[in-house]
Amino acid sequence: MVSGPVVIVVAAGRGSRFSGRGHKLLQALGSSTVLGTTLGHVLESGLPLIVVTTADLGGEAARVVARRDVVVLGDEEAARGMGHTIAAGVQARSQAQGWLVLPADMPLVGPSVLLGVAEALARHPVVFAQHHGRRGHPVAFSAGMYSELLSLVGDEGARRLLARYPSIGVETEDPGVLFDIDTEADLDAARAMLPALCRD
Repeated sequence: MVSGPVVIVVAAGRGSRFSGRGHKLLQALGSSTVLGTTLGHVLESGLPLIVVTTADLGGEAARVVARRDVVVLGDEEAARGMGHTIAAGVQARSQAQGWLVLPADMPLVGPSVLLGVAEALARHPVVFAQHHGRRGHPVAFSAGMYSELLSLVGDEGARRLLARYPSIGVETEDPGVLFDIDTEADLDAARAMLPALCRD
């Protein structure tokens, strides 16, 4: 049995809003890439993880984490949306004590945030990080939510579960819980913000 909650890094989206050259998760950020930086912060937290991605990104993920911790979806599977991607991660770590869902395009979520959400999950079935009262990521689910998570489909992800079940926000001063990279402007902003995060 896997000890503690597992972080599911969701990295199977097409990133279609990004107009730069190549996939947004492969863009340079700090000393790594967007994906590599996100994974590096999860590794710093010490929490177990699973990366759910595509063949195009699987090699980059495997540069940072062990191949056994990478689930590669086919194009048809990935096209089914974030709900299916989350379900694949949950199924791959079905014996976990819970799951933290973290989109791979959120490289400014620091290790302390992940640990705070994981700690709260021991007392609540659904937990999310928030900044100044605004809900962000990661969003976490207890082991009792296993069947519900496996039934997720489409691009809605886990939104309907947050609406259906009582959930608790873990307030953080880290604005990175609200920040994802969709555009080149977002990437530039992340490059400016990352040094401050690394000093914390």
